[in-house]
Amino acid sequence: LKELEKSSKFFFFFPAKPTLSVLSVDMRVTDNKKAHNTSSYKNTSLIVRRNKEFIIIIRFDRPFNNQQDNVHLEFMIGNSPDENKGTCITVSFGIEKRDGRWNGRVIGMQGNEVTVGITPDASCIIGRFRTFVAIVTDLGKQRTQRNQDTDFYVLFNPWDPEDLVYMSRDTDRQEYVMNDVGIIFNGEINNISSRAWNFGQFEKGVLDACLLVLDAGKVPLLYRGNAIEVVRQGSALINSQDDDGVLVGSWSGDYSTGTAPTAWTGSPEILLKYAKDGGLPVCFAQCWVFAGVLNTFMRCLGIPARVISNYCSAHDNTGNLKTDIILDEDGRVNRSRTRDSVWNYHSWNEVFMKRPDLPERFSGWQVIDCTPQETSDGLYRCGPTSVNAIRDGELSYPFDAKFVFAELNSDVIYHQSDKYGNTKVIHVDTTYVGKLLITKRMNSNAYEDITSAYKHPEGSDKDRQAMQMAERRGVPSRDYLPLAESGVTIELQADTIKIGDNFKLTLNIKNQTSQTCTLSATITGCVVYYTGITSSIFKLDNKAATVDPWKTSSMMIDVKALEYMPYLVEQSNLLFVVYGRIEETGKTLSTMRVVTLRPPELTIKVTGMPQIGKDFMVTVSFRNPFNFILKNIQLRLESPGLITTKLKTYDHIAPGGSLQYTETITPQYPGKKVLIACLDCATVRQVTSQLEIFVQ
Repeated sequence: LKELEKSSKFFFFFPAKPTLSVLSVDMRVTDNKKAHNTSSYKNTSLIVRRNKEFIIIIRFDRPFNNQQDNVHLEFMIGNSPDENKGTCITVSFGIEKRDGRWNGRVIGMQGNEVTVGITPDASCIIGRFRTFVAIVTDLGKQRTQRNQDTDFYVLFNPWDPEDLVYMSRDTDRQEYVMNDVGIIFNGEINNISSRAWNFGQFEKGVLDACLLVLDAGKVPLLYRGNAIEVVRQGSALINSQDDDGVLVGSWSGDYSTGTAPTAWTGSPEILLKYAKDGGLPVCFAQCWVFAGVLNTFMRCLGIPARVISNYCSAHDNTGNLKTDIILDEDGRVNRSRTRDSVWNYHSWNEVFMKRPDLPERFSGWQVIDCTPQETSDGLYRCGPTSVNAIRDGELSYPFDAKFVFAELNSDVIYHQSDKYGNTKVIHVDTTYVGKLLITKRMNSNAYEDITSAYKHPEGSDKDRQAMQMAERRGVPSRDYLPLAESGVTIELQADTIKIGDNFKLTLNIKNQTSQTCTLSATITGCVVYYTGITSSIFKLDNKAATVDPWKTSSMMIDVKALEYMPYLVEQSNLLFVVYGRIEETGKTLSTMRVVTLRPPELTIKVTGMPQIGKDFMVTVSFRNPFNFILKNIQLRLESPGLITTKLKTYDHIAPGGSLQYTETITPQYPGKKVLIACLDCATVRQVTSQLEIFVQ
C-alpha cells in the first residue's frame, strides 16, 4: 500500500468501527442479595446462590450494538482459571453468542447501559469469583482490570430443586439455614440441660473464614461444587488432628495455653481467630464446640444443618458393638482395664441433601461428625452417612455408618475379673446406649426427640431386623446373648442437685420371682468426665437387703459434698456403678447411673428499651456460692447481629462475693436477638445464660 501510495499519489481510507470501552460495572448488590436470600451477610460484596439469576448493569462509552459488538463476561476463581475445570466461566453477548456452563441474557438496553442476567449452573463451584468484562475485536481482546468491588460469592442453594441441598419447606430453610443462633443440648439423660450457641454465620468476616478453611485444607476447587464432598472435607477440617484444621480437641482439664471448651459462646470468635492467625488451629474444643463450629460452616455456605445430641453415646474403641466395663473381684470399676466408655452425651451434626451416590431412600438427613474419635480413609472425620441407612442397619454404604451405628446400638457388658486377670461376663445391658437423640425444635428453645429416625423401638421386630441386617453387613454377632435372667432388677435414682450439695442415691431392687432374695451390693462412686472416662473413686459402699417375692425394696445411700468436691473435674459428673449378687442363686447383676451436678446461676438483665440507634444496657451478674475462692475467671457476652464477643477477665471472686459486668449497646438492626453469656474458670465450668430480646 505504501509503495502504491508513493507511486500513484492515491490515499486509501478504511472506516473503522469506534471501539467499545467499559466505563463501569454495577453488581446491583442490594437488589440481588434480597432476591438470593443473602441480605443477612455483613459483607459489602455481592453474594448469590447457584442456579438463580442475578442482574448486573454494564455501562459503556457508547450504546452497545449486538449486531456488531462482541462482549465476554468472564468469571474466574482460584489461581489458575481454566474453562475445562469450571474455574473460568465465559458468558458472551453480541455477535458471537455461545452457550457455556452459566446462562446469560441481555435483559434491556438504555442509552449506554446494558442490563444482563447471569445464572450460575446448579452444580457450579462455590466460593469467591472475580468479574471481568472483555471487549473482543479483530485485533484481540481487551479486558477490564481487576476490581474487588465486582467480586462476588456463589453459595449452595437450598431454595432450588436442582441443587443437591434443596429443602422444600421454607420453615425448614429458616431454621436450618437462616437461623444464626441455636441451642446445644448437654447434661445427661436424666437431667438434660442446654446452652445457647451463636452460630453467627452472617457475621462480618465469617464467610471469608469458612472459605479459608477450605483453602488451608487444600480442598481442590473441583470438589467445591459437590455438597457431599464439601461436607466430608468439612468434617475433617474443623478438627486439627491431621490437617491443621480449625480447632484443637482437648479433654485434659488443663486449658491454660488456650480457652477452655466450656468458655466459648459461639463460632465467630473461633473462626475469626483462625483466619486472623493465618490458619493456626484454635485451642480448645470438645464435641459441642466442634458441632457448633461445623454447623456455622455448613449454614454459612448454604447447606442446611443442625446439631444433634445423642445421650449415652458409646465410644467403642474396638468397633465390635460392645462397651466393656471391667469390675474387680469386689465389684469396683477397674479403671486401667476399662478402655471403652459411654459418653453422657455426644454432639454431632446432620446436613440435609440428596445422595445421588446411594439408593433414593437414603437421601435426606446425613450424619457428619468432626470430633476426632476415629480415622476414616486416613483422616479424623466422619460422614456423611444416611440416618435412614443407620436406622435400618444398612451399613455398607459410604461413609462411616458402622461407627455411628455402634454409638447408638452398643451393648454394655459388665465383666468381673479374678485376681489372676481372668474375666467372665456377669451382666449385659442392651438398652443403655443410644437412649435418646434430640435436636432444637423449630421456632423454640425446647428439644425435639428424633430417636425414632435413628432407631426402631427397642425389642421390636424392625429393631431385630435392623440388627440382623447390620450383622450381614459386617457387625460382629452378639454371641454373648442371652444370659440367664436372674428375675431381679436394680436401678439407681437421684434428684437434680447443685454442685456442693449433699444428696441421697436411691437403690431400687425389684424382685420379680416367687422366692425371697437377699442382695449384697457394692456401690462405687467415681468422678467422671462427660466422656465417661473415670477420674478418682471417692466412694465405696456395701449394702445388703432382703426382698420378698414380687416386691420392690429401696435402700438409701448418703453422698456428702465433702466426699466428692475435692475430686471434681470439668462439667461436674458423678458416676455410680452397682454390682449386686443374689445370695440364694449366686447370680450377679450390675447397673450404672450418672449424676450431673448443676452449676451456679448467671443472670442477664436489660435496662432500657432496645431500639435501633438508641442505647440500652445489659448487666451480667454472678455470685460465688462456694466456700472457696474462684480464680482466673473469664466472662463472655455476645449476640449475633447485636454485638461481637466481649471478653472480660477477673483475678478472683471471694466466697460469697459477686461480680457485675455492664455493657452499653446501640442496636443497628431490628428483630429478635439473643444475648448469650458464659462464666468460666478452672473450678467451675458450664455457667451459662441466655436472654431473648426484641429490638424495635
